[in-house]
Amino acid sequence: MWKLRAASLIAALALCLAADAAEIPADLAQAVHDYDAAQVHGNRAELQRLVADDYTLVNSSGRIQSKAELIADYTTPGYKIEPFEILEPVEKAWSDGAVMGGVVNLRGTDGGKPFAVTLRFADIWAKRNGKWQVIYTHVSRPASE
Repeated sequence: MWKLRAASLIAALALCLAADAAEIPADLAQAVHDYDAAQVHGNRAELQRLVADDYTLVNSSGRIQSKAELIADYTTPGYKIEPFEILEPVEKAWSDGAVMGGVVNLRGTDGGKPFAVTLRFADIWAKRNGKWQVIYTHVSRPASE
């Protein structure tokens, strides 16, 4: 179960700013930072604000999840993720959209049981009514090297 939940939760994991963040608009960088913090702290209000109502997640098991399911996963009592670092960052932005992703080694607890999983993700962001929101996330397991 933790594997599914971890995959769901990473869904929307966005990235820490990379060295070439100058290309990323400041308001997007702030939204990404806020989204990361909301996931780590299970902040329902921030997740509501940052995740679009029409959000779709494809988790690492191939299961489709909605905004409500994503937020429920992040805010479930007994679920906690540790602060994380994005490896192999991907940052592509244009006037009203962006792809922010990479690889993350996610650690935490689920129902009091520790877990650790490595996932590759891509969050698609859209600027709607002047505000950035995550609209789609795809998560997969990185190929073994």
